[in-house]
Amino acid sequence: MTQLYPLLMSPVFDPRPWGTLDLSAIYPNHKFNEPIGEAWLTGDNCVVANGPLGKRSLADLSKEFGSELVGTAARDPQRFPLLVKFLFPEEKLSVQVHPDDATAQRFGEPWGKTECWYVAHAKPGSQIALGLKPGVTVAQFEQSIHEKRAEELLNWINVYQGEMIYVAGGTVHTLGPGSVIVETQQQSDTTYRLYDYGRGRPLDLERGLASVKEHTAAGKVIRPAPVSIHGGKSRRSSMIAAPYFTVDLFELNEPQVFSTVDNSGKTSVQIMVAVEGCGFVEAQDRDPVTLAKGDAVVIPAAVQGFTVRPQWQSEFLKASVPSGTVPEPATRM
Repeated sequence: MTQLYPLLMSPVFDPRPWGTLDLSAIYPNHKFNEPIGEAWLTGDNCVVANGPLGKRSLADLSKEFGSELVGTAARDPQRFPLLVKFLFPEEKLSVQVHPDDATAQRFGEPWGKTECWYVAHAKPGSQIALGLKPGVTVAQFEQSIHEKRAEELLNWINVYQGEMIYVAGGTVHTLGPGSVIVETQQQSDTTYRLYDYGRGRPLDLERGLASVKEHTAAGKVIRPAPVSIHGGKSRRSSMIAAPYFTVDLFELNEPQVFSTVDNSGKTSVQIMVAVEGCGFVEAQDRDPVTLAKGDAVVIPAAVQGFTVRPQWQSEFLKASVPSGTVPEPATRM
């Protein structure tokens, strides 16, 4: 039997100038002395909080256990495939872009950064900027940066709790204040800052503008209706299926059995992130792990079968790597 077991991750709180001191929507018992922008859950340097592998990083464990941890669907058997984190914007983020795979490889990076955003909370009027306005060229956008009016050429849209946003590599984007986002992305931190409202932080216009695409598949994901399970007591919502990740939302009132193996026989690590309520993750011959709001539990691929047992009610996202070729999702603005 594998040495691996369900791994409770320790969040890494990252200060950012656009962040907030108030993370109570997700972490009501944490207090901070500087504004926090992100809480990283499954980054390469994030460490395990439970059991004999405690204090080991996901990068180290991926190199040691390979496909036992990440699964056979992952592109690189010795690298953890997905980075999941919470974002807490209190002010606008810089206007930025992430390269797609092809552009990143031209710059010497192993892969690009396509991501998706689940809107866990949103105050009235919360907005994001996603892509350039129709008809705007990269050259026009570059000119607007130098003229300090780049915001005018961005496509700003309102966002609401429960929505899923797809951000394809090459999409110019930023977050406005007022929302709490769960971001699932390729395991990459390659970000090119294009515009920063005069905050004085350095820009990377050469690589950034080379990464910008005038048209991408980014947008609000068009999703099927939720599916009832357990006779309607619980439900599952397919939030997104995309080339690099699939994310489902579960609202459980009864225990639910899951597997790391799909219909093709391939396996994938499963990442569970609780957004409301509490439950226990149980796997045979392993100690149960608590999954409470703000927690992330990583289920290694070799564990195969596991159960989530809610305490009254548990609402969580479950992310994994698709086993085959998946097209980009249908979206709308």
